[in-house]
Amino acid sequence: MDSRALDIIQRQERMADMRAIWDQHWREIAERILPRANFFRVVRNPGDKRTEKVFDATATLALERFAAAMESMLTPRTQRWHKLRVTDERLQEDPEVQAYLDQVTQVLFTARYSPRANFASQANEAYMSLGAFGTGGVFIDETLGQGLRYRTVHLSELYIAENHQGVVDTVHRRFPMTARQAMQRFGDKCPQRIKDAAEKNPEQNFDFVHAVMPREDADYGRKDYKGMAFASCYVSIEGRELVSEGGFRTMPYAIGRYVTGPREVYGRSPAMTVLPDIKMLNEMSKTVIRAAHKIVDPPLLLQDDGALQAFDLRPGALNYGGVDEQGRQTVQPLQTNARVDIGLDMMEQRRRVINDAFLVTLFQILVESPQMTATEAMLRAQEKGALLAPTMGRQQSEFLGPLIEREIDILGHAGALPPMPDAMLEAGGSVEIEYVSPLNRAQRADEGVAIMRTLEAVTPLAQIDPKVMMLFDPEAVARELADINGVPAKVLRSKQQIAAIEEAQAQAAQAQQLLAAAPVVGRTVRDLAQAQSLAGAAPPQQAPAIFPA
Repeated sequence: MDSRALDIIQRQERMADMRAIWDQHWREIAERILPRANFFRVVRNPGDKRTEKVFDATATLALERFAAAMESMLTPRTQRWHKLRVTDERLQEDPEVQAYLDQVTQVLFTARYSPRANFASQANEAYMSLGAFGTGGVFIDETLGQGLRYRTVHLSELYIAENHQGVVDTVHRRFPMTARQAMQRFGDKCPQRIKDAAEKNPEQNFDFVHAVMPREDADYGRKDYKGMAFASCYVSIEGRELVSEGGFRTMPYAIGRYVTGPREVYGRSPAMTVLPDIKMLNEMSKTVIRAAHKIVDPPLLLQDDGALQAFDLRPGALNYGGVDEQGRQTVQPLQTNARVDIGLDMMEQRRRVINDAFLVTLFQILVESPQMTATEAMLRAQEKGALLAPTMGRQQSEFLGPLIEREIDILGHAGALPPMPDAMLEAGGSVEIEYVSPLNRAQRADEGVAIMRTLEAVTPLAQIDPKVMMLFDPEAVARELADINGVPAKVLRSKQQIAAIEEAQAQAAQAQQLLAAAPVVGRTVRDLAQAQSLAGAAPPQQAPAIFPA
């Protein structure tokens, strides 16, 4: 038995014990909001029914919309949602440096959204886990010859720990593999029992632990895994053996947390906030369903003489004895006087609270008010950005930042990035991530509002003194508004292009002036020529004396 394998297994058991209370909480949420993900200490068979406790789909639909909103605001697949910039201000205007950073950004997005990478679907799964359970994790792997590969790790398999700065630097993943898969992955390093199962029962499951942690004895001068910042170990629970050892230059797991409580490692989610409302809504649904059922198909009140024991409720049926000699019905429906409308109103209140928690109502603002001016739309975006900033800003710093750093590391060592300019090499090559997602544009909407309001306010003053408008550079104002509203840079002309157009227009105007003046010049030249011709043909005359002698 390997001592390192034993240490990892003991650490895994301690992390599982510390997470036990979270498992119970997550199971409650999964049963009512995300049944397909209910694997928290529950044995599940593929294809089994998991919606026994769901009587109202409001929370489930709200979670899906939450994930869609997170993706559209943070990582929209139809546009660039981040770029790179140098930390050295002296290089920020260098055309060669900017061209290099644009190329690197393009390589990142091309590799990330490659069909083999599977980023978009896995990011959506991570956002679903974030909204339901408060914590989501994505494993960024490098597939030889294929590039990046993303995989969302289900929270039931994920165990995390923080360093002294509150950064997740240790991740354990406990997961099952069939004997056949284990032999494919680890070969002869598998314990003997797994080898035997691969021959007799290849689909039998065995548990493994993947542990990633900082390497305390890293020798950064080495080129192998012992010189990498993070150690990577795969341990078989069966036999307690270390079946694979390696390393990573950067943390391969990107862990996002919605919000954390004091002295808590795992995140808390919107679903946790409104879990009482979700439970109440399900109970209300059951009550209203029963009440409506009784109203639509009420119990019948019969006489106790047993004459109508075989009462037939089919259409067109004949029931003898259903009326007395005076023609009065002997069968009466039970009137409970249930107020289903009150139950529906109470349910609607709970639905609004749930939708608020999952940010659904926030994203319906622009949809419900399509007839807006540009200023009104900016005000709405400003409000949205202010409300979303704390929540989604954390995802950019804690989830997307490490993810992008991992991507750059993989692509850089694979030789997929262009060569760095000499100016950057001399400055140390330090870059930082600049987010330009719809969320960041919404946060900048207050700048656009300020510009629009100022222009509206000074317009009456310009009628009194036109010099007021000289305070503003129209071209700069237009570029700033275009940037705030997310207009693609490729549709805007550069300053050099504008200068070239202005020069061409000036030359065209000058040529037009020359053409317009040509007839006048032609007549003048003709008149002068005629005058000179007449002057040459006539005999010279002496000019009259002004002062005669």
